Amino acid sequence: METPFDRHFAPDATTNPRRRKTALRALLVGSLVAAAVVFGLDPASAAKPKKGFEPVVAPAVPVQTTPPTAGSIFNVSTGYTGFVEGRRAHAVGDLVTVMLVENMTSAKTAGSRTQKSGQFSVTPPTTGPLSFIKPTALNASGGSSFNGQGNASQTSTLAGEVAVTIAEVRSNGTALVRGEKRMMLSQGQEWVQFSGIVRLGDIDQENRILSSQVADARVEYTGNGSVGRASREGWLSKFFNAISPF
Repeated sequence: METPFDRHFAPDATTNPRRRKTALRALLVGSLVAAAVVFGLDPASAAKPKKGFEPVVAPAVPVQTTPPTAGSIFNVSTGYTGFVEGRRAHAVGDLVTVMLVENMTSAKTAGSRTQKSGQFSVTPPTTGPLSFIKPTALNASGGSSFNGQGNASQTSTLAGEVAVTIAEVRSNGTALVRGEKRMMLSQGQEWVQFSGIVRLGDIDQENRILSSQVADARVEYTGNGSVGRASREGWLSKFFNAISPF
């Protein structure tokens, strides 16, 4: 026996089942695309270090069993260090320690204020046909004012050291360096990735250079684990914030 409840919640026989499946499939695909956009544009959602920061190793020099004789005590095949150059990094595969001394501070303040006022008054005659008008009936005044203020400030500080390797030496005396440092902690993994272009003359005798002397520097410091996940917004909140018009 069919009841009004069954008639109300029963599927409409006139609706095409294929159309319902298409609508559900479109809704699912739209949700997946929105989620992919949300997670793809969020740099804090990275769970693994980016590739391309592996250390560069210089090609191995073939070992000669019988070194050639140069006719004197000096022998090039045994390796040597230049008198002026010293042990400063200059070749592909050499190590350079980058000292991170990034300290960026920015501030901005804006304010605006306007004010305007006006007054109009008419004194009616005390005698005659217009004597019934009150003296204050024809008085008018108006005014407007606006006051706006805005403040913005940002401070970023990064300190530490990371060792990188020379990946490419260029003819103008610069070199491309890149490297990373990974730290496995009890609550997850953290890593620092660094790349940029340095001038070989800026490298000191201890093979150190300041990060402020690196051109096109790319620094990424992030991690994963339970602590990192707890400090990030949930995937459902990201989804609704991405489609919310407010």
